[in-house]
Amino acid sequence: MSPQETEFLIAQVKKGHQASITELYETHKSYWFRICLRYAKNRDEAQDVFQDGVAKIFEKIDTFNAHKGSFNAWSNKVLVHEVLRSLKKHQWQNSFSSVEGYENEAYEHDQAIERISAKELTEVIQALPLGYRIVFNMYEIEGYTHKEIAEALNISTGTSKSQLSRAKKVLQNEIVKLFEIN
Repeated sequence: MSPQETEFLIAQVKKGHQASITELYETHKSYWFRICLRYAKNRDEAQDVFQDGVAKIFEKIDTFNAHKGSFNAWSNKVLVHEVLRSLKKHQWQNSFSSVEGYENEAYEHDQAIERISAKELTEVIQALPLGYRIVFNMYEIEGYTHKEIAEALNISTGTSKSQLSRAKKVLQNEIVKLFEIN
């Protein structure tokens, strides 16, 4: 769908046209659900967050401005904020380790990442400890800076960096195990 078609569709959604609401949902639901899967520990949790996130997107759709960016970027941001809000309810703040022991570690077995399917990678990401999973997704997938992550999560930038480093190390180890690379 072109940006112009998306903008027209959103204008119709803002007017309350049910067919446009359905079309917008159907067009973006897979994209939105994949975002939720990356943050959730399983499909059931992702489904719960997805429902809340989609409701928030449609609740806030009047604030979308096509001149400030794409709908995908805007809806992604709304969804991620809703995911974080949901995770905050479940005591996620205690999931972040301190910055002690942070090291820039080299990652081996880069060829393994080329062999892993999207489904396998999602499952490995879902298995990460919550703090690692949140920072990894925000930094590597969503493109947030460590400063933005620290502000959003109320942690230090050093903690954000250490969580990312540890997440990458755990991911590397799990991917290596998956392919039994020595």
